[in-house]
Amino acid sequence: MRAAERARERRRTIALWASITAVVAAIAVAVTLVIVREQASRPALDAVRSFTVAQGHVTTPVTYPQTPPAGGEHAPVWLNCGVYSQPVPNENAVHSLEHGAVWVTYRPDLPKDQVAALAKELPDTYVVLSPYPGLRAPIVASAWGKQLELTGVDDPRLPEFVKEYRQGPQTPERGAACTGGTDGTSSPAGR
Repeated sequence: MRAAERARERRRTIALWASITAVVAAIAVAVTLVIVREQASRPALDAVRSFTVAQGHVTTPVTYPQTPPAGGEHAPVWLNCGVYSQPVPNENAVHSLEHGAVWVTYRPDLPKDQVAALAKELPDTYVVLSPYPGLRAPIVASAWGKQLELTGVDDPRLPEFVKEYRQGPQTPERGAACTGGTDGTSSPAGR
C-alpha cells in the first residue's frame, strides 16, 4: 500500500511541476509576442543620422555642417523652448539642444494647418518648433548629435524621434533649463 501511495504522490508532484512549467512557458511566450508586436508596430528610426559635434560657448556666428544644425558650438544663452512663427537664431537653438530639447523645423511654405497640427502633436516642454528656410525635407527633427528628415506632419517617425531623443541619453546637459533664456527675436544672445 505504501508503494502505491508513494507512486500516486510522485505522479501528483510530477503533474504539479508539469503544470507550473506549462504556465510559465505560456506566460513567457505571451510576453515575447507582445514585445515583438510592439517593436514591429513602432516606426523605425534607422534613418536617423548621427553626428559628432563640438560643445562650447561662442559669441561669434557659427557655420554649421548640418541644415539645420544638430549640435556644436553655440551662444551662451539658450532659446526658450516653444513654438515660433519666424526662424530662430541657430546658435541659441543649438544651446537648447544641448539642454535636451528637440528642434522641429519645417519649410516656411508648409501650410498653416499642418504647422498647427505639428504644434498640437508635440510635447509642451523641451521642444522648439520653427520655420527654417532651405530644408531638403518638409520637416526635420534635430536633437544633440541626431537628425531625421521627415516626409510630412503625419510621418509616424516624428513622435518616436521625440520620445527617443528629447532629454535622451545623447543630451550633454540633460535637465538644464529650456525657459528663462532668449525668445530669439534679437541677434543671438551673447554676441
